[in-house]
Amino acid sequence: MLSSINSVILLATTCYQAIASLIEDRHLPPGQLIDVGGYNLHLYTAGLSGPTVILEHSLGGIEGYLLLPEIAKLTRVCIYDRAGYGWSDHSPYPRTSKQIVAELDYLLTQAKIEPPYILVGNSFGSYNVRLYAKRFPEKVVGMVLTDGLHETAMLEMPIHLQCLKLFFLSGFVMSFLGSILGIVRLLKVIGTFEVIKRELVKFPKETLKPIKRSFCRPKHWITMSREILNLDTSSRQVQSANHYGALPIVSIKANTFFHASPWTLFLPMAAANRLREQMHSEILQLSTNCVQIQADRSGHFVWIDQPESILTAILILLENSDRN
Repeated sequence: MLSSINSVILLATTCYQAIASLIEDRHLPPGQLIDVGGYNLHLYTAGLSGPTVILEHSLGGIEGYLLLPEIAKLTRVCIYDRAGYGWSDHSPYPRTSKQIVAELDYLLTQAKIEPPYILVGNSFGSYNVRLYAKRFPEKVVGMVLTDGLHETAMLEMPIHLQCLKLFFLSGFVMSFLGSILGIVRLLKVIGTFEVIKRELVKFPKETLKPIKRSFCRPKHWITMSREILNLDTSSRQVQSANHYGALPIVSIKANTFFHASPWTLFLPMAAANRLREQMHSEILQLSTNCVQIQADRSGHFVWIDQPESILTAILILLENSDRN
């Protein structure tokens, strides 16, 4: 009897997911879809003038939507959904930093988004913007690395932190199944996202809508899995992107990896924070003009916990660009 009830519930949530997705797909995305070689990437641009800020998301994130309205008051800003996220199609190519950089530059070229660029890379996105700046130095006037990664520490990660990566991967796989069955969407409807990350309540519902839309889609979790499985490959690729002369770089350092909560009780937090300390020391050596901002109220998700620090970093680079 219980098994039959569960089957009916799962059938109902799966149908709900399919119908809700079809309804969402009837609405055109903001911005534009651009063909980058047989598949489309979604690009949205706001703001009128000045160096263009390019937002490069974290692994699994499309958090730039949270920052876009405020950055647009300062200068022109572009947000794009990496292949597999948001309104963008899957890419048939590996989800590595090298491939992501190639797709991003082709996208910006096709969309006629002219440099100079200020690149903002959140977490894993810091790999991608560093590789972009190394490959196209003439286009980049500065970088913001938000609680960025550094490949030396990542490739030497101790075994218990390697297991943490596998723990995250297992969560992505479970969420992939949950998104197909409509469970993720149901959790969204009842406000679970805000329970897990309570700081989300400070953002307008309309701003959160494209982010939640993406997390309800199975392709989002597939792409997260592909990116984390290729993380070591991306780390090796970015080893060549370590010396930027006097390029202005602002590194934002969060206070801790995760805030203490019931969700983090069994995670190796001390080891993760030691790894972060090592990475931030290495990031400061990337340029002779690299400064650090301490986001002292923030966990790793600075763009949620303390987004004003990212705005401060962008302002520093804009002022530097004006002087030059």
